[in-house]
Amino acid sequence: MAAKLSLSSVFFVFSLFLCFSSSSSSWDGLDSYIVHVQGSHKPSLFSSHSHWHNSLLRSLPSSPQPATLLYSYSRAVHGFSARLSPSQTSALRRNPSVISVIPDQAREIHTTHTPAFLGFSDNSGLWSNSNYGEDVIVGVLDTGIWPEHPSFSDSGLDPVPSTWKGACEIGPDFPASSCNRKLIGARAFYKGYLTKHQNESRHAEESRSPRDTAGHGTHTASTAAGSVVVNASLYQYAQGVARGMASKARIAAYKICWTGGCYDSDILAAMDQAVADGVHVISLSVGANGFAPEYHKDSIAIGAFGAMRHGIVVSCSAGNSGPGPQTATNIAPWILTVGASTVDREFTANAITGDGKVFTGTSLYAGEPLPDSQIPLVYSGDCGSRLCYPGKLNSSLVEGKIVLCDRGGNARVEKGSAVKIAGGAGMILANTADSGEELTADSHLVPATMVGAKAGDQIRDYIKNSDSPTATITFLGTLIGPSPPSPRVAAFSSRGPNHITPVILKPDVIAPGVNILAGWTGMVGPTDLDIDPRRVKFNIISGTSMSCPHVSGLAALLRKAHPDWSPAAIKSALVTTAYDTENSGEPIEDLATGESSNSFIHGAGHVDPNKALNPGLVYDVDAKEYVAFLCAVGYEFPGILVFLQDPTLYDACETSKLRTAGDLNYPSFSVVFGSSVDVVKYRRVVKNVGSNVDAVYEVGVKSPVNVEIDVSPSKLAFSKESKEIEYEVTFKSVVLGGGAGSLPGHEFGSIEWTDGEHVVKSPVAVQWSQGSVQSF
Repeated sequence: MAAKLSLSSVFFVFSLFLCFSSSSSSWDGLDSYIVHVQGSHKPSLFSSHSHWHNSLLRSLPSSPQPATLLYSYSRAVHGFSARLSPSQTSALRRNPSVISVIPDQAREIHTTHTPAFLGFSDNSGLWSNSNYGEDVIVGVLDTGIWPEHPSFSDSGLDPVPSTWKGACEIGPDFPASSCNRKLIGARAFYKGYLTKHQNESRHAEESRSPRDTAGHGTHTASTAAGSVVVNASLYQYAQGVARGMASKARIAAYKICWTGGCYDSDILAAMDQAVADGVHVISLSVGANGFAPEYHKDSIAIGAFGAMRHGIVVSCSAGNSGPGPQTATNIAPWILTVGASTVDREFTANAITGDGKVFTGTSLYAGEPLPDSQIPLVYSGDCGSRLCYPGKLNSSLVEGKIVLCDRGGNARVEKGSAVKIAGGAGMILANTADSGEELTADSHLVPATMVGAKAGDQIRDYIKNSDSPTATITFLGTLIGPSPPSPRVAAFSSRGPNHITPVILKPDVIAPGVNILAGWTGMVGPTDLDIDPRRVKFNIISGTSMSCPHVSGLAALLRKAHPDWSPAAIKSALVTTAYDTENSGEPIEDLATGESSNSFIHGAGHVDPNKALNPGLVYDVDAKEYVAFLCAVGYEFPGILVFLQDPTLYDACETSKLRTAGDLNYPSFSVVFGSSVDVVKYRRVVKNVGSNVDAVYEVGVKSPVNVEIDVSPSKLAFSKESKEIEYEVTFKSVVLGGGAGSLPGHEFGSIEWTDGEHVVKSPVAVQWSQGSVQSF
C-alpha cells in the first residue's frame, strides 16, 4: 500500500507541475510549435540554418513577448521549434518559406504507436481528410465496454449525430450516465447464452448489462475509435498518447460474449439491431471454432450480408488458429477479413545463460527484478511438468531457480504462476515449433521472458550438457526501431486458402495485432486470470482480435472521407494499396516458419491508410453481384434464401454477367488449376475514383512461377463518359499445358495498374489441385 501511495504522490506532484506549467504558458499567451520550412529558401547571407531561423523569429511581432527559439533542425528535417503567440503563429504561416506550423504535443509512442507505425499524420493524409472519422458510428460487437474509461471521454465532441437511432440500456451497474457523446449506445444480448446455461448458477448470476467484465471489448472499442488519452501505459511499458484509429468517431457497444461464449442467436440479434440503430461500420472480433462454416450456415456471414446491403462495412478477425492452412474464418467475400502482424516496437527481456549467451525475449513483467548474479536453471520437463501445469512442478527441484517451461497446453502467465507457487525464482518460456519465432509479451506474475523456438532448443541443450546450468533475465523495457524488421505475420494468425470458395483470396489484409496497448476493464487483471489481483487502465494483448478493430477504424475514416463509397469500394481501397515488404525492404516474414510470407498468409499485405485515401481505381461490388456469386458456386433454394431478403435481389442470378464465381469483382485473384483445367479466365471492372477523369492506366504483371498471365486490354483510358472499364485476365498453367516440371502446390504474383500517380495492385495466388476442379 505504501508503494501505491508513494506512486500516487509522484503523479500528484507531476500533475501539479503540469498544471503550473500549463498555467504559465496560458498566462503569457505563448505556446510551443514546430515550424517546417523549405531549406532551399535559406538566403546565402546567413551562415547557418540556425541564424536564418532566428532571423525569421525576430521578424515577428514582439507582442506580448518576443518569440523564443527552442531548437533548430537542419538534418532529419528542415525547420525549428519555438514558443509563439497566436499572432506570431499567424504571421509565420503567411511566410512563403514556411511549410507548416504545428502545435507541439506528445505524439503516439506506443499504442499510440500503431497510428505512427501506420503512417498517420495530423496534418495530411487520411486523418485530416476524414477529420478523424467525425460522426461515423462504429458498432463494436464484443464483451461489452467499461464506460468510465478515459478512452470513451466525449470531450470536444459535437452532439450525437441526428441519424443515430440506438439506445443506452441502463441497469444497476450501468447507469444512464454511462453513455455520452462518444459512447452513444450500449446494449446487451444474452438470451441465447442464458438458454444454453440456464441451469448453471454462475451464468445465471452474471450481470446482464453492457458492462465489460472481461476486458476484450473495451480493448477493441478503444483501438477502433477511442478518444485521445495522454500518459497511457501498462505500468512502465508502451508509455505515450493512446488514441483509436478514428478518434472522433462514435462508439456503439453491443455485448454478445459472456463467460460461456458468444452464441449465434445473440450475434445475429446484435447485428440486426446495429443496422436499425444506424451504425456505419461493424467491428467483430469473433469467429467460428475450427473450419469456417458454409456461408448459409454461418450466422456472421449472414448477418454481415444484411449489413452490407445497408451500406455498412463489416470488419472481422481472421482467427487465431494459425499457422495451419485453411484456418481462416469469416471468409465470406462481403466481409473484410483481417490477419495479425507485428509493429516496430518490442518489450525486450533477455535471457542470459551461464555460458554467456544472450537470448532475446519479450516480457511485460513489472515487479522486482532478479538479482544481477546468475541463478540455477532447470528444465520443467525434469521437474514434473514440461508445460508447467499448476501443482505439477516438484518444489524441491524448482525452489530458488529459474525454470525453462515449454509453451502450449495452458495459459502462458499461468505457467509462471505455477513456477512461483512451487518456489521458483523466475521463468523462461520457450516456444515450440508450432509457434516458431513469434514472441508475445505478457504481464507475468514472476520475473519471466518468452523466447523463440530456436533459443528454446539451445537453452535446453545447455541445461542438458552443463553440470551446473545458470541463467538470469534482464528487462530492457520498451524499444522502438528497425530491428527486428516489421511488419511480420504472427504465427497464430489464421490463414488461407479459402476452404469454402478457393477463388476468393482470404485473409484480405493484415494489420497490427501483436502486443497492442489499448483500454481495459476495471473488473479483471491484465492476465484475465483469477490468480491475478492487479487492476490496470490499459493492457497489452495480442490476437487478430486486435488487428480487426484497427481496420474497422480505418474503414470509419474512409467512410467519412468518401461517404459515397460502398463497403466493397472501401475494402478495395485497403486491399489494392496494401504493401508486402518489411521496413527493411525484404518480403514480409511469416514468424511461424521464418520464411517469406505469401498471399494465403497475409492476403494483399499490410494496410496503408494514407494510400487507401486515394487508391485511383476501385473494384466495386453490390448485393446483386454477391448473390450471383453464390449462385455460381452452386447455392440453390432453399439455402440461398437467407441472403435474399430484398426483392430486388430475386433476379440477380438470371441477370448477372458472371460466368463463374471467379468473375466476382474482387480486388484480388485466386486461381485453381486441376487435371482438366489449365486455362482460367476472370473478368474485372474498375472504377476511376481519382481526380483525373481522363486518367490512362497501363498494366504490369508479375506472373507466378509456372503460370502465364495475359491481361486484355493492357491499357485503360478513362473519360468523363467512361468511368468504369472492364478487362479480362487469362491465366495459363504451363505445367499442365505441356511445360516441364513437377506439379507445384501454389505460387504467387501480382497484377498492377498504374497511371504514374497511383499503383493499383492486386495479389495473384495460384493453386494446383491433384484431381479435378470444380469450375468456379
